[in-house]
Amino acid sequence: MAEQEVISAGNIAKELGVPDTKVKKAIKDLGIEPAAKKGVCSFYSRDAVAQIKARLG
Repeated sequence: MAEQEVISAGNIAKELGVPDTKVKKAIKDLGIEPAAKKGVCSFYSRDAVAQIKARLG
């Protein structure tokens, strides 16, 4: 089984062209849990990116 692709909140923001704070707020509002953590950094699945994008409109 292939390892799931994960992405940081900062990179999600860059990909969607929105500020980090908007992405972090959407993650909190949607109650999305990180797919992985490395130290203090949280990484989210591609499914989460779709949810965040929908939330931000």
